[in-house]
Amino acid sequence: MSPYFLLVPILLPILGGLSLFFLKIPEEDDHRRNVLLETIVLLTSAAVWLCLLFVRHKNAEVYSFIRGFSIEFRADGLGSLFAGMVSLMWPLVMLYTFDYMRHDKGKNKFLAFYVMTYGVTVGVAFAANMTTLYAFFEMLTLVTIPLVSHYKNHDSMFAGRKYAAYTIGGSGLGFFTVVISTLYGENGNFLFGGSMRGGSVSLLLALAFAAGFFGFGAKAAVFPLHGWLPTASVAPTPVTALLHAVAVVNAGVFAVMRLVWYVFGPERLIGTPVQVVCLMAAVFTLVFAAAMALKERHFKRRLAYSTVSNLSYMLFGVMLLSPAGYEAGMLHMLFHGIIKMSLFLCAGAFMHNTGNSYIYQVNGVGKRMPVTFVFYTLGGLSLTGVPLFCGFISKWNLVMAGLSAGTPWGIAGVAALIVSAFLCAMYTLSVSVRAFFPIEGTDWYRDRADVKEASLLMLAPIAVFGIANVLLGIWPQPVVSLIHTIASGGF
Repeated sequence: MSPYFLLVPILLPILGGLSLFFLKIPEEDDHRRNVLLETIVLLTSAAVWLCLLFVRHKNAEVYSFIRGFSIEFRADGLGSLFAGMVSLMWPLVMLYTFDYMRHDKGKNKFLAFYVMTYGVTVGVAFAANMTTLYAFFEMLTLVTIPLVSHYKNHDSMFAGRKYAAYTIGGSGLGFFTVVISTLYGENGNFLFGGSMRGGSVSLLLALAFAAGFFGFGAKAAVFPLHGWLPTASVAPTPVTALLHAVAVVNAGVFAVMRLVWYVFGPERLIGTPVQVVCLMAAVFTLVFAAAMALKERHFKRRLAYSTVSNLSYMLFGVMLLSPAGYEAGMLHMLFHGIIKMSLFLCAGAFMHNTGNSYIYQVNGVGKRMPVTFVFYTLGGLSLTGVPLFCGFISKWNLVMAGLSAGTPWGIAGVAALIVSAFLCAMYTLSVSVRAFFPIEGTDWYRDRADVKEASLLMLAPIAVFGIANVLLGIWPQPVVSLIHTIASGGF
C-alpha cells in the first residue's frame, strides 16, 4: 500500500467536518447529520488501522521547504500507539456527543470542529519530523478553541482566550526547539534513540530542549502552564472528555516523548541539569495538582486537576530517561486515557441529567443513576492504583522505574507518586461515598423522580471504557508486551 495512504485518515475527517459548513443541514435534522459524521469517523478509524497494518515505517513526503524543513508523515511505533488509541475512542464518544448535544444550539459548527480535530490529532500521531509535528500541534489548538468557547457566555469565552494564550504561547517556545533540532540534527526527523548530531549537550541544546519541554508541555499542563486546563472544563463534556483527557493533552506528552527519545536522545540528556529541572517540574506538578483536585468543589474541574496531575505521571516516567520509565509513561498515557474518559463521561451524564455541577450536589444521586456511578467508582479505584484495575499496572511500573533509576530525583518522584495516590483516593472515591451513602438530611434526590439513569447512547461508551478498565487490569500482558516492544525501538 502506498505511504501516501497515511493522508487519508488525516484529510477525511478534516474535509468531512468542513462539509458541514457547505451542506446546510438544518440544526434540527439530527439523524442526517449524525449518520454522516459517525460514518466519517468510522471510516477514519478503519483507515487508521489500514495504515497501522500496511503502511508502517514508510515515509510520505508532501512538501519540502528549505534546509530540511518539510511536511512528512510516517507511522512508527509511538505514532501507531497514539493513533490507534485515538481511533478506538473517537467513534464511541461521538455517540455520547450526539445525545449530550441534542438540545444545544450551534450543533453543526460544534460537531464540524469536533470531527476536524480527529484528523488533526492523527496528523500529530503520524508526523515524521519536528516541522510536521509543530504544524499539526498548532492546528490542534486552532480547531479546538471554538469547542472550548462553544457556549459563548463569559466563562466560555474567557476559557477559550486563556486556552489560546497558554497553548499558542507554549508553541512559541516550541518553535525555537523545532528550528534548532532541524538545523543541528537529521532535519528534525524522528529516529529512535535520537537524531541530533554530537555527543554532548551544549548550552544552546539544553535551552532548546527546555523550551520544547515546557512549550509543548503547555498542552500537557505542566506547572506553571497548567492553568488553562481546569478553566477549560466549562466546555461541553465531550470536549473535556476526549480532547482534554486524551487528544489535546496527550499530544503534549506525545511531543515530549518525541523530543526525548526520537530527537535529542536519552543518552545525551541523562544526568544533565536540564533533565533534573524538567523532572522536578513534573514531580512538583503531580503533587500540586492532586492537592488542588482535593480542594476543588466543581465536579469537572476536580477531574481536570486530576488530569493535570496524571499527565505529569507520564512526564516523570519519560524524563527518567530509562527504557523502563519510557514504557511506564506510555502505559499510563493509554490507561489514564481509558480511566479518565470513563470518569469524565460519568460526570457529564450526571450534570446533563440533573442540571447540577458541584460535588455536594452529588449526595444521593447513586440511587437515581446507579449504573453511571458504579462505573465512576470503578474508574476512581483504578485511578487511585488499586490492584485488578489498569491504573494499578501503569502506576506500579512508574514506581518500579523510579526506584530502578537509583537517583535522588527518582526516589523523590516515587514518594510524590505515593502521596498523589492517597490524595487521588480522597478526591475520587469521596464522590462515590456521597452518591451512594449521603449523610442523613443531605440527599438531594430523595424527591427528584425526574432524575433518571443516563440514556443508552451515553451509557454504552461509559460501559465500554469501564469494562476495558477492568479487563486490562486483569489481563494487561498483550498491551504491556506491545508497549515494551515500542519502548525498545521495535514495532
